[in-house]
Amino acid sequence: MSQVQYMATGRRKKSVARVILTSGTGNIMVNDREFEDYIPSAATRLDVLQPLELTETMSKFDISVNVNGGGITGQAGAIRLGISRALIEINPDYRKVLKQAGMLTRDARVKERKKYGLKKARKSGQFSKR
Repeated sequence: MSQVQYMATGRRKKSVARVILTSGTGNIMVNDREFEDYIPSAATRLDVLQPLELTETMSKFDISVNVNGGGITGQAGAIRLGISRALIEINPDYRKVLKQAGMLTRDARVKERKKYGLKKARKSGQFSKR
């Protein structure tokens, strides 16, 4: 008998995370590495685990994540959204708790493109009067 898998996708900035939840003991693997090794910052790790704490499912599921693109913070945000969406697939009653905490909102802020004639998106060259 095969285990039931719950899959979801999370995105933030340039990062895309594919999250797979299976029943287990709370083991988290990110890109075939331990969660603590992949995300060294304790504050960022707490941010990722927030949906599990809100729904009190910390040690009920094993989580396997495949994430690429962006930096560590963007990837952490993508993983968090992916976990939240997978939890709703498991139990639709979690939706109210997660929605109230803002875990289901896709953060749409992305880097603004560089404009021609400027040094960055908005920064211009130094003005010279003469």
